[in-house]
Amino acid sequence: MLRSPDSKLRAPKTPSRGLFLGLIITLAAVISYSGYITRQISGLRELQNNLVDRNRKDSLQLLRIQNDLNSLGLAMRDMLDNDEPYPLTAWSAQFERVHTDLDDALRREQQLAPMNRTVAQEQYLENSVSQFWDAANRIFVLAGNSRQDEARTQIRISLRARQEAMSTVVSRLLVQNNEGEEQAADRIAQIYGRVQRQVYLFLTATLLAILFTSLYLIRSNRQLFARLATLSEQRSELAQKLISTQESTLRHISRELHDEFGQILTAVGAMLTRAGKHAPEGSALRAELREVCEIAQDSLEKVRSLSQALHPVMLEETGLESTLDWYLPVLERQAGLHVFYEKSGISFPIDGESAIHVYRVVQEALNNVTRHSGVTQAWLRLQFLEDALVVEVEDHGKGFESGVTKQGIGLVAMRERAELLGGDIEFAHPEKGSTGTTVRLRAQRERLVSHG
Repeated sequence: MLRSPDSKLRAPKTPSRGLFLGLIITLAAVISYSGYITRQISGLRELQNNLVDRNRKDSLQLLRIQNDLNSLGLAMRDMLDNDEPYPLTAWSAQFERVHTDLDDALRREQQLAPMNRTVAQEQYLENSVSQFWDAANRIFVLAGNSRQDEARTQIRISLRARQEAMSTVVSRLLVQNNEGEEQAADRIAQIYGRVQRQVYLFLTATLLAILFTSLYLIRSNRQLFARLATLSEQRSELAQKLISTQESTLRHISRELHDEFGQILTAVGAMLTRAGKHAPEGSALRAELREVCEIAQDSLEKVRSLSQALHPVMLEETGLESTLDWYLPVLERQAGLHVFYEKSGISFPIDGESAIHVYRVVQEALNNVTRHSGVTQAWLRLQFLEDALVVEVEDHGKGFESGVTKQGIGLVAMRERAELLGGDIEFAHPEKGSTGTTVRLRAQRERLVSHG
């Protein structure tokens, strides 16, 4: 019995809106996260360029300054050594070279000084260097005026102290740079850690989004497939109901033609025969009555043939095989199609309901051969197996491409009848040769015998 439609069978909401919204959210998340990562990488690059690399280069210049200051310290030590036979003015050229290199190192160091360097620190170092060279120039002036002992005293008291103070300042700046590099390394590690956590969070969110989207798709697909299954079931029920109604109608019309019209025409023929006997022998009336009687008899034969074509009564009386034995010569006579009929296996009885479906499949297949194949020969094979009945209708005509598959209603009807039999039907090419069509129906024996 057909199911009545209810609210569950209404058109479901399409998942496109939800998927589109999910796509927008995912794209927005990807763009936002990409911007965040870009900013973090830019900050990291700026940190490395402006702090780490700059500190490293500045530290190299500070080491250069420190090396120059050490060279000055060694020179002053030698200048204070009384064992040296050279006058103090002999070191003026060395001091001048160190002066030139130290000025270049200081100039470069000021350009590379880190951002956290204070103005006071820069000014103090610059003043200390300037005062040192002023004191050194005065010492060489004293030495040039033959005041060696006074010059050595100034070196011991003033110049060495200034050199040690500058070395201390440079050492502090180096320590400050090292501390800055350590702080930068900590900040870089923090950025890496933060980015790594964000990556994990983003991956987790992405996986969750994929999971929820997949679950949503699965749920939507299950609903759609469930609806399709329901619609397919309803379609199948409707088709089977139509087939049953059609067979019931044809059976009723066939019985009416056979019983009512057949009896009427039989009675008319009998009455005409009796009336003809009362007419004079050789009269025109008797000849006309005989002619009308022959017309009535011919009409009776046509009515019986039409009744059998609509619904063969012999299916219920003598079975499928006898019906096919009667139908094939009729088809050959009416359509000019010669059918090679083959049977194999031990036959078993098939009940009337199942027999009519098998008969209709054979009838539709042979009609398709007549209308579409373009040939005048076909093969019908019945194979009675232990557990099934296999029916094959084969032709070597034009095949599917030429129009057999265009008869969609006929194919659908054959498929529905196969489902009613609990079997399956396939449409293929013949095993021998590439042209033509083979319709193969396979039905289980238990359904044919006890089909309800």
